[in-house]
Amino acid sequence: MSDFAVEISHLTYRVKRAFALEDLSLRIPTGSIYGFLGPNGSGKTTTIRLVLGLLRPESGGITVLGHAIPAEAPAALAGVGYVPEAPHLDPTLTVSEAIWFHSHFYPTWDAAWAGRLVRDFELDPRRLFGKLSKGQKGKLMMLLALAQRPRLLVLDEPTDGLDPVVRRDMLSALLDYVSAHEATVFISSHLIHELERICDWVGVMDNGRLVADVEMERFKTGMKRLKVSKCPRDLTPLPFRVLTRTPLNGNGGETWLVRDWAPEMAAALTAAGGEIQEVIDLDLEEGFVELLRSFRTRRPEAADV
Repeated sequence: MSDFAVEISHLTYRVKRAFALEDLSLRIPTGSIYGFLGPNGSGKTTTIRLVLGLLRPESGGITVLGHAIPAEAPAALAGVGYVPEAPHLDPTLTVSEAIWFHSHFYPTWDAAWAGRLVRDFELDPRRLFGKLSKGQKGKLMMLLALAQRPRLLVLDEPTDGLDPVVRRDMLSALLDYVSAHEATVFISSHLIHELERICDWVGVMDNGRLVADVEMERFKTGMKRLKVSKCPRDLTPLPFRVLTRTPLNGNGGETWLVRDWAPEMAAALTAAGGEIQEVIDLDLEEGFVELLRSFRTRRPEAADV
């Protein structure tokens, strides 16, 4: 088994002049829950559609579960459960009929677990899909993805617009499945705090480029705001990355936004002639916002990934 469930290498895709993915490379470790963050229009859904073979790249390579996309898409998709951003089922099918229809495409379908999820999600088997609430539609789409027992789950904003109770039920079922079957999850969302609770890896997209690709814990603990005096001119010896520098109160000091910080690195800054006045923690949302802000103020080719 490969160490990576999804591998994207130097991918380019353009939508006329309106939008482009440029030289995108990304790897999703097998068995991980990979959170895909980014503002609307950043390229998250486009990337997911390319991974599923729904779009064709201009250049670069994609491998899903060991199969090249799009050439070997049918073999890859046999092991993939997908929840799209917008539900796409026939509105005239009942919940029961939608489940029956879907089950015939997957030899790995688990009818017993599908029945359990119908009960756990409190879905009425006789109700038409077109008559379901948004939350009920989301639950049914998650059920269809889980009951096929996939090795990889691709979820595009699966809980967008749902109330907290529905989100909790869906994510609980997802985590139960991942725990029991060691599946890989690729989940796109703009609900940052939701991903913080469940993901062990995070990728951040902005304007078609991958801004960050890092373990979640490292992202959370490594993003800091430092107040520095006696700032050194040469930052190259420092073991962390300085994303932005802002003058501090006109006293010669600066506020730095840094990545990959660890407490023991203070000694390296002192050795370079600087002094740390304060280290300020950032939560995931603050780190995400500051990362995007720093990325947008620099040339795109200078992005740290």
